[in-house]
Amino acid sequence: MEEIRVSPDYNWFRSTVPLKRIIVDDDDSKVWSLYDAGPKSIRCPIIFLPPVSGTAEVFFQQVLALSGWGYRVISLQYPVYWDLLEFCDGFRKLLDHLQLDKVHLFGASLGGFLAQKFAEVTHKSPRVHSLILCNSFSDTSIFNQTWTANSFWLMPAFMLKRIVLGNFAKGLMDPKMADAIDFMVDRLESLNQSELASRLTLNCQNSYVEPHKIKDVAVTIMDVFDQSALSHEAKEEMYKLYPNARRAHLKTGGNFPYLCRSAEVNLYIQIHLRQFHGTRHAAISPEMVSAEELEVQKTNLSNDSESDDES
Repeated sequence: MEEIRVSPDYNWFRSTVPLKRIIVDDDDSKVWSLYDAGPKSIRCPIIFLPPVSGTAEVFFQQVLALSGWGYRVISLQYPVYWDLLEFCDGFRKLLDHLQLDKVHLFGASLGGFLAQKFAEVTHKSPRVHSLILCNSFSDTSIFNQTWTANSFWLMPAFMLKRIVLGNFAKGLMDPKMADAIDFMVDRLESLNQSELASRLTLNCQNSYVEPHKIKDVAVTIMDVFDQSALSHEAKEEMYKLYPNARRAHLKTGGNFPYLCRSAEVNLYIQIHLRQFHGTRHAAISPEMVSAEELEVQKTNLSNDSESDDES
């Protein structure tokens, strides 16, 4: 139990990356919590959005690894928002406060849905340059909970936690996956009633993504082949919605591959972000990119523009 909480990596993360709290709304109770690591000169970082049960800490392995390689990484935790448009407005204000024009978003489960909705809502003045959607979905109706979405605010915290825990894997599994679940249960315990109720409301209120509004956003879909909370149908729907998306499949990893399969997840994130090296939307410091890689990138970009001209 609690293997991750007592691990050297997690303790190093907690002791070296400060937690920041930021208020951008008129309501002082709406506090964004975030970890911001890597070179602050980067204006188009990758931002991580957690699932219903997660906090900003759940992506600590991505924060440590990617910032070590020269990327600017922000992992955050949302305040209490009961409505998708309210969330999108708050997130836009946060990006304004951080003076970030465009960003790359990695969203896990609910985080992925919110990332897609934010890209959709801001499509006329784009704020999202690319998306990595991990075990995510595009339509809340897959949970068959839209009829209860308006009553979560009434439920006590223990009942809400029981609803969330019902989606966690049970039975025999490898030790790393068991440790990831233990850590997520611990994170879930740290959330209060309104935090949980509001996230479940966003997760289940009737809504779906309109893909034609975000067709110009580069997308990678990351999912696992073993047991997760997402049905096969939900995964297929995502592939249909983004036919040109890159696919990053993990043989195993359950609901939380960023915790128990972090090396694979980090590699897929690097592959996704590499396409932007040498451009103004790079999430990495130019000094950390080899000259050879930049040359290859520039060649690819010029070839792409030539083929665009021909077409």
